[in-house]
Amino acid sequence: MIVGLGGSLARSSTSRAALERALEGAAAGAETRLFDLRELDLSMYDPDEDEPGEAAAELIESCYAADGLIWSSPLYQGTISGALKNALDWLHVLGRRDPPYLHDKVIGLISAAGGTQGLQAINTMEFAVRALRGWAVPYVVPVASAARVFDASGAIKDESVEAQLSMLGAEVVRIAELFAQDRTVHRQHECAQAAQAVAAAG
Repeated sequence: MIVGLGGSLARSSTSRAALERALEGAAAGAETRLFDLRELDLSMYDPDEDEPGEAAAELIESCYAADGLIWSSPLYQGTISGALKNALDWLHVLGRRDPPYLHDKVIGLISAAGGTQGLQAINTMEFAVRALRGWAVPYVVPVASAARVFDASGAIKDESVEAQLSMLGAEVVRIAELFAQDRTVHRQHECAQAAQAVAAAG
């Protein structure tokens, strides 16, 4: 399962439209699920609150169970939106799990900017990926001048950007599969070692 998280609180969101295209690229090789920040309507993260609400709990559990994720944010004041930051803050409660946080999750990154810049939001998200112990896909998609790329309905008008977003979705699936294969081999190796230890002890 590839989980998409992002968009903005705007009714017409270019970052959400970009995320939807990336998930379509991922859908060729995996199941996908979109968490639209506008529809999710998360409460503000409060570290003193022991139990997350229903929306936050659903987000937390879905991200933890995912094979990979795709995050998409608008560029606001040179960084990610407050809505996405709040969603990522809720993932802090995963620190109590084993493995903790988003350990070894593969995460693709997208930003949508009104101007010619977009990497600032990507860079901020990369910091969050590392803090949550995930792995950012090296291929990222900063969508510059996003209002020219998408129309008011969210339809994409730039075929090259559409191809980039689709490629990112496919990359998240491909690398997540490699990680899954590596974990399987590692478990098989551990089982073989355990069996050898039992045989030697017997």
